[in-house]
Amino acid sequence: MSLDSQDSTSPSFNRDWFFPSPSFIHQSPPKPPKPHRRFSTASKHSPGSNISNPPSFRSSPSLSPTTTSKHGRLRRRVEFPRPPDKSSIQHQNNSVLDRKPVVSSEKKQSTVKVSSGSLGHRVRVRWNLAFTVAIVITALTSLVHKNFTLHNQVIVLQDQILKLNVRLRACNLLSNVDTFDSVMQELDDIGYGSDNGLKNLALIVSVTLLSIPVLAFKYIDFVSKSRSSDSVSEEALLNKQLAYRVDIFLSVHPYAKPLALLVATLLVICLGGLALFGVTDDNLADCLWLSWTFVADSGNHANTEGIGPRLVSVSISFGGMLIFAMMLGLVSDAISEKFDSLRKGRSEVVEQNHTLILGWSDKLGSLLNQLGIANESLGGGIVVVMAERDKEEMEMDIAKMEFDFKGTSVICRSGSPLILADLKKVSVSKARAIVVLAEDGNADQSDARALRTVLSLTGVKEGLKGHIVVELSDLDNEVLVKLVGGDLVKTVVAHDVIGRLMIQCARQPGLAQIWEDILGFENCEFYIKRWPQLHGMQFEDILISFPDAIPCGIKVASCDGKIILNPEDSYVLQEDDEILVIAEDDDSYAPAALPTVWRGSLPKDFIGPKSAEKILFCGWRRDMEDMIMVLDAFLAPGSELWMFNDVPENEREKKLIDGGLDLSRLENIQLVNREGNAVIRRHLESLPLQSFDSILILADESVEDSAIQADSRSLATLLLIRDIQSKRLPMVNQVRRGTFSQGSWIGEMQQASDKSVIISEILDPRTKNLLSMSKISDYVLSNELVSMALAMVAEDQQINDVLEELFADEGNELQIRQADLYLSEGEELSFYEVLLRARQRREIVIGYRAANAEKAVINPPAKSERRRWSLKDVFVVIAEKE
Repeated sequence: MSLDSQDSTSPSFNRDWFFPSPSFIHQSPPKPPKPHRRFSTASKHSPGSNISNPPSFRSSPSLSPTTTSKHGRLRRRVEFPRPPDKSSIQHQNNSVLDRKPVVSSEKKQSTVKVSSGSLGHRVRVRWNLAFTVAIVITALTSLVHKNFTLHNQVIVLQDQILKLNVRLRACNLLSNVDTFDSVMQELDDIGYGSDNGLKNLALIVSVTLLSIPVLAFKYIDFVSKSRSSDSVSEEALLNKQLAYRVDIFLSVHPYAKPLALLVATLLVICLGGLALFGVTDDNLADCLWLSWTFVADSGNHANTEGIGPRLVSVSISFGGMLIFAMMLGLVSDAISEKFDSLRKGRSEVVEQNHTLILGWSDKLGSLLNQLGIANESLGGGIVVVMAERDKEEMEMDIAKMEFDFKGTSVICRSGSPLILADLKKVSVSKARAIVVLAEDGNADQSDARALRTVLSLTGVKEGLKGHIVVELSDLDNEVLVKLVGGDLVKTVVAHDVIGRLMIQCARQPGLAQIWEDILGFENCEFYIKRWPQLHGMQFEDILISFPDAIPCGIKVASCDGKIILNPEDSYVLQEDDEILVIAEDDDSYAPAALPTVWRGSLPKDFIGPKSAEKILFCGWRRDMEDMIMVLDAFLAPGSELWMFNDVPENEREKKLIDGGLDLSRLENIQLVNREGNAVIRRHLESLPLQSFDSILILADESVEDSAIQADSRSLATLLLIRDIQSKRLPMVNQVRRGTFSQGSWIGEMQQASDKSVIISEILDPRTKNLLSMSKISDYVLSNELVSMALAMVAEDQQINDVLEELFADEGNELQIRQADLYLSEGEELSFYEVLLRARQRREIVIGYRAANAEKAVINPPAKSERRRWSLKDVFVVIAEKE
């Protein structure tokens, strides 16, 4: 053993160790002289010392060939690090400083090389691991196969030995009993041995199957961690991929959870049965049944004896408890989900011939009330409401409505009318009528949504059984909706209807109450029916053929079912024609024998010329230009229309022109603009309120989105106007209407209401009671009237044509006539006689209001009985517009 330095100034720390082999130790060569051990360091020797060093391991070629060949395998070299000196350190630092600019440029290349190298290394590791696992599995498979083969061979050999023993003992003349007993004992021993092998195999299989999931999870975790450490690869982790696949399987397949529970139960039963078969003496069938009992009832393992059976039974019972917990959670989730679906209105409606309402608005309560009244004669009906609201909220709001639905069931469902799946959920194809409500808020957005809803309804593959009634907010959008829906769609433009109705009521006080009676199902309404027994009769005779109804028109079959209001008396009813009447219900009238009626003659056959009027509009509506054009057609020349609102005067003309109004084409009215706030008293006092014939208080455009706020503003304006009028008009000695005293403020306002007509546009039905109690305004309940019209068209789509003509600029309309046009003071006439006298003026009398009555009587009973009339009475007629 020697350690030599090659340089005196830089001593070497390299050592050459020689380890002799066993063969070399047993040999006895001549011993060479033992060399001296020398350690050369700089501290012990001076620089000038000259020490002869023997050749080290690095100069191995100087050794003799014999030594090299003999001891070449017996040595190992160990190199110790050499301490660097200061000069070399300084030189290295300088070289590093010189290479610093190059490092930044080489860093990227080295990073790419390292990453690619690490990726290749991991791939090699994975392949090596997979190859190792394959080798292990192959070895285990071969061992198992070899075990089974040897086991079968042992059984065959044991059978042969048994047969040989039987023959040998038979030859030795052993007793039959001893022979039989010994043979049976040996057979039992062989069977026990074979059963023991099978039991061990079953136990090994059960343990192996249980360990497979653990090993699989460990492998997945290992692969995922190895992938997560790789910053270059962007591939998803294996455990995340498996979790994603399981999530997709459980969410896509509806029966995935019960199937997984069933598979888990079968696995626990089978593995538990195999384990029990391996640790007990029972056969496999009994062990499987015992495993099922442990799974079904975890307390059955209490009577188990032995350490092995107890461990297996406790494990099976623990798995059974987990399965029971999973089953309990699955059943609980299914029940909760079903109840949640029922609570939120996600279940399907299985109905036919029902009325479907799409949307939610303030008109819904009145609409449901009218539909309930309409279905009362049928014992009730089914109304389904679908809106984008929670089902419980809708049911609570409907329950708060103070309406008696008279046997009609209201079913609420949550959904969007723009989604076909939600429409199918409410059986849209089987509904007899579909009502699309306008949303509260912006008119253009509401009509756009109604248009999309009609498109969705027309896209139903099964088709629609009933018709569609669409409520619109703007008249300009009616053409587009009808273009999309065709003949299947009937539109009710709420804003236009209310505007025209307000103008009619302003010109004829009391007409609002008559419209409520005709549009609602509480009193009399329009019905169309075919009567074959009346074919060939003239319309004049048809008028007096119904004791409980009043004919108003004919649905002419030869004109594609066109309804003609107020036809000529000489029109002969054809075979397929139908008769339009006003009756209490569709089954409450029938034709009877013609009565004998005296026609008589009219006391006067003319109506005085119309005089110029002065009308005030308080507020600004979106359809102001339409109301001005309608008013210009009704009023006499020289009339004035005052517009009082907070819209600047320079913007009013621009808004009217943009709306389609040509101011130069106004013939009968003159516009007078006043700017101010209708709820400020000093602004109203600047107007000549006592000189107006009619005052219309409109729901202002700025607050029409809120019904309560709009009604509050209208009510405040009404009270201020009546109070100002009562102060300016002279007091009358006797208050004619109501029970209020003369000095009370309501009595003064009632006196002012006799001088002029005030029509208030009311949006909330709850405001009706305030105005009806005070009797200071001939009100218009706009939302309720629109709901009545929607309900009437929903019940019979043909009525929409009748209403359109009654509200149109041309054709027939409802009018209130004075009694002196048809009779004299104190004259006794029956209603049939008045009806025939009105036919001389081409008018149809549908009712009357006595002088001392507050409400009109539409379709009066006992039409053949005579009564005494007064000239202060008025008659309600259907007549052509003047």
